Amino acid sequence: MTYDRLVCANCASPVAEGRCHVCRASRERLQQENPFANLSPMTLIALLAILITALALLAHQTA
Repeated sequence: MTYDRLVCANCASPVAEGRCHVCRASRERLQQENPFANLSPMTLIALLAILITALALLAHQTA
């Protein structure tokens, strides 16, 4: 899950902005738990498309 859409319950601002100490702590925790948390959904989709293309090329070469 990316934190760019999360809203802080303490200050009601996006967690990604880190306006209060609760936001900054949550953002830091999410970044430590998930190394892909700072990637946008479009980046993840692009990486998935590259992986599928590479697998298709590999399967075509071995066939």
